[in-house]
Amino acid sequence: MSHVFISPHPDDAALSCGGLIASLRELGQNVTIITVFSGGPGADTEMTEYQRAALGFGSKAVWPNTESFDRSALEPDYPVVRTAGPDAPWLADAERIAVTQERANTQARQFWQRAAWTRSANITNEETPARPIADGVGGQGTLATTDFGAADATAIRKAEDERYAWFMECSVIDLDLPDAVYRGYEGDGELLGGARDDDHAPVEILRREILRLEPQMVYFPLGVGGHVDHQLCREVGIALLGEGRRWVMPGPDLAGRVSFYEDFPYAWWNDFTGLGDLPSEVIGLPEGLRLEARYAEIAEQMDRKAAGIRVYGSQIVRLFEGDQGMLDDLAGYAARVAAAGAVGTGAAERYWSVVRG
Repeated sequence: MSHVFISPHPDDAALSCGGLIASLRELGQNVTIITVFSGGPGADTEMTEYQRAALGFGSKAVWPNTESFDRSALEPDYPVVRTAGPDAPWLADAERIAVTQERANTQARQFWQRAAWTRSANITNEETPARPIADGVGGQGTLATTDFGAADATAIRKAEDERYAWFMECSVIDLDLPDAVYRGYEGDGELLGGARDDDHAPVEILRREILRLEPQMVYFPLGVGGHVDHQLCREVGIALLGEGRRWVMPGPDLAGRVSFYEDFPYAWWNDFTGLGDLPSEVIGLPEGLRLEARYAEIAEQMDRKAAGIRVYGSQIVRLFEGDQGMLDDLAGYAARVAAAGAVGTGAAERYWSVVRG
């Protein structure tokens, strides 16, 4: 199965859903995180569909870094013994290998030409400076390096996002839409208030990305705490649920496939206990749909969830004042949710699934 988590910013999926993500990966499920508002000042929100495709939106992925996927550990089917005499009849000579390598390079360029990152063809599985074995590199992604001493906050947070995807062995897509602080929102009063009339939810962009991934489950933020970017992502989920199936390339019926997750640490800070704690007009589901609480037991994933949150080092002190504060808040909220759902393991995440009836 394929699961897509809509993360308003880098770190939101890790904070709110890290236990479920770890559990899904242990079960071999595919996980993709779409980080929506990861851009800085000057981010272009008006690119055409062709421009977005040409720039490789939705193509950046970090594949599982496990031995079974590591081609550097593969042995040849036949031992290659170099002798003074003619090579074995099944072994290509150097000239033929060079021709095949050049053709492979051409095919690789054509395949990756619309992607945000590339990997070189290497037909011999022998590492050279020009053609490193990609699976021997810790993670995959852009070959550009980041000067963290000079980088701005958005560059650092996106780098943390890629590290988290590598750590969790999942895929990440950064849409690079500008964060609310770069769209004119100032102070907690505006950031935690309602969206301006001219600040619309990115329905078209997210619909295209979600349907392209053909997920079996999609997880949107519930918007607990009222952060404007979280609210806009929630509104996308509600908007997609209200759409009829299209005649041309119809998307799936999302009822039964959409869940809303509780935004941590906002839910902890606001003593969130259930939907009754949200303003009545917040969750305006289409007629015939309702939300049903479901619980993910994460006691065995708590250490991995905490380790994943630590990847976002730029946020730990700002959110929790330190590592111990993060551990205390994480354990406290997981225990409270487990108690609410009578989850015997003592640690849980809660998801509000959309169901009919």
